[in-house]
This record gives sequence, structure tokens and C-alpha cells, in this order.
Amino acid sequence: MWMYGIWRWYREKSFILKISIGFLLGICIGLIFGPSAQVLEPLGTIFLNLLKMAVVPLILLTVIVSINNTNPKELGRIGVKIFPYFIITTALAVILGIGIAELMNPGSGLKMPQNTDMEVPEAPSMIDVLLQVIPTNIFAALANGDVLSIVFLALIVGFAISYMRHSVESQMKEWGSLLLKFAEAGSEVIFRILSGILQYAPIGVLGITATTIGNQGFDTLIALSKYVIASYVGVGVQMFIIFPIILLLFKVPVIKFFKNTREAIITAFVTSSSLATLPVTLKSAQKAGISDKVANFTLPVGATVNMNGSAIHFGVGVVFAANIMGYDLSIGAIIGIILAGTLASIGTAGVPGAGLIGMSIVFTQAGLPIEIVGLTAGVNVITDMIFTTCNVTGDIVGAAVVDQSEKKHDETSFNANEITHKSVTE
Repeated sequence: MWMYGIWRWYREKSFILKISIGFLLGICIGLIFGPSAQVLEPLGTIFLNLLKMAVVPLILLTVIVSINNTNPKELGRIGVKIFPYFIITTALAVILGIGIAELMNPGSGLKMPQNTDMEVPEAPSMIDVLLQVIPTNIFAALANGDVLSIVFLALIVGFAISYMRHSVESQMKEWGSLLLKFAEAGSEVIFRILSGILQYAPIGVLGITATTIGNQGFDTLIALSKYVIASYVGVGVQMFIIFPIILLLFKVPVIKFFKNTREAIITAFVTSSSLATLPVTLKSAQKAGISDKVANFTLPVGATVNMNGSAIHFGVGVVFAANIMGYDLSIGAIIGIILAGTLASIGTAGVPGAGLIGMSIVFTQAGLPIEIVGLTAGVNVITDMIFTTCNVTGDIVGAAVVDQSEKKHDETSFNANEITHKSVTE
């Protein structure tokens, strides 16, 4: 009986309070016990595995349901709006990363690493990336968690079910309705499972944080402190100046938005994974009042394609390397880096080693050695936390902006229909 009382007390506490306590305890344990804190790593691994377990069925089922609750014209309109947002904000993020790093000179005083052999995966062409979206084996795509392939699969299955539901044949219509009910029920099951996973989140966060802090030596952090600070400042400007300006332009209440999405933002920070955070991101989007038809399409795609934090990383990284090599970046070189960084952030979506590939593309464009990436390896865990946070926040901001635009479109269409109706009756 007393165990149930403790569980009920724990369950009633806010998610933010619980996860914050887990995070702070993790920092303390990591600082006190150092590398020995790695004994807690399984606690974090369990949490990440649980979140990743929910990702594939969540994307598949929610996109299928979204397709059937949205007509093709609306879906096309959403796609036309979200992809320009991805490109524009990513380009701004690269510019911001370069600008902040130019002011701080994070690589000054450091030397080129010796005998560092970096193996960079071969960058695929844009055609190859597009072809990889279409899976040759449906079950392999699901098993491997290929997000873009899963979205593609969900889209064609969703459209097929929609076609069946609107068929003139009664048997076909019945089957279509049955399949949609199955997808809706399955989606609800996944969200209920997710609610249970989030109860375990504080323990998982404690394990992740303790292991991360325990393994990061202070010597490495001090040596690369300017690089880390430049990364955090760049993301801070993107999140607390650029994103709020975008939200205000579309009349989305900024404080309310961040209050409703803080669970996804904190989860992204501690997990360093946009895909692992996706279940929480979708739940936060619902809390923020973003319609399912927008969130269920834009967020899974954004988790793979939209990389604002990674773009800032490329911008800071290229200036960091230029400082070490003693290069002065010309205006022409900076423009080339902006274009390369934008394309690298979006074009390597879903490719293994995407971060290293993207950085190699940007460094090649600037004529800088890829080996310098080895210098930053010691603090990658710390910088990845904030870059992922920016990635996820950018995804939700995009969804909110498109949703607001869709609501205005619906309102305009309704008013136009009302005027037409009045004209006809008169």
C-alpha cells in the first residue's frame, strides 16, 4: 500500500521537476565519481532504447492517420510551406555560426592535431539520397529505422487507405475504414506506452548525465572552452532571438510556445538525439495546440532533414579550423561556406556519419583539413547536446508557423464561403 502511495506521489509531480532533479543529480554524481559513474550508463541506455522503440510505429501510424484526416491539397500546401522554412532557417543558422565564431575566434592558440587519420564516409549524391528514400525492403526499412523511408511508406499506405475509404465499392470502403480505425487505435496505444516511458525519464536522464559528465575531463573542456562557448552562444541566439522573431511574425505567443514545448527541448538536450526525442516532440506539439495534420507530417521529416543546430556547428567549426590554420576567410569563401553548409545540413539527411560528412563538405569548400575535426572529438558530447536542442526546437517552430498559416488559410476560406453563400441567398 505504501509503495502505491509513493508511486502516486511520484506520478503527480511535474515532468519538468522530475527530469531537472535527475539532470542535477547526474551532474553531481559525474563530478564526484568521474569515470566510475559509467556504471550508471545502462540506466540511460534503457531510456534511449525505450524512446527509439516507440519511434518507428509512432511515425508510421501517426502519418497514416494524418493523411486520412487531411486532403491531398492541404498536404501539398503544408509541404510547400515547411521546406522553404527548413532551407531559410538552416542558412541563417550557418551565417549565425560563422558570425559568432568570427567574433570569438575559438581556434586561436590551438595547433593542428598531429598524426590524426580521419576516415570520412563518402558523401552520397543528391540523387542517391532521394533514391534511398524509396525502400527496396519494407521490413528492412522498419527494422533499420530509416525515417525518410518510413515516412514515404506511411504516405503511400495512407493515400491507399484514403482511396479505399472513398471508393464506390462498399466492401472496399469498409476495409478502408477498418484499416484507419486500426491505425488510430495503434497510435493511441503508442502514446499510452510513451506516457509510461516518460515516467522512467528522470532515471534515464540521471544515467546519461552522470556518464557524460564523468567521462569528460576538465582539461579537454578548458582547452576547447572557447569552441564550446561559441557553440552555445550561437544556439542561444538562434533559440532566444531568431526563433522568437519568427514566431512573433506569425503571431504565435512566444512564452506560451516555449512553456508548452519545454519537455521536448529538455529531452533533446539530455538525449542528444532528434529521433529519440520525436515521441516527446509530437506530444509537446499537441500541448502547444499544433494540429495533428501539420505536426504528424512536418515533425518526422524535420527530425531528419531540418538541422539548425548542425548548421551552427558547421559555421563555428569552419571558423575554428580557419583560426588554427591562420586563414582569413574572404567574403566569397564565406558565401560558399553558407551554401555548402545549408546543402550539407539538408542533403545528408538520414545518412550514417551525416555530421562528419557535412563537416567534410564544408571544410572542403573552405579549403581546410578535415583532420581538425579530431580536435573537437573530446567535447562532442557536450556540444551535441545543445545542437540537438536547437534542431528539435527548430522543428517545432516550423510546425507552429505552418500550423498558424494553415489556420489563417482556413479562416480566409471560411469567410470567403460565407460571403459567397450570402450573395447567392440574396
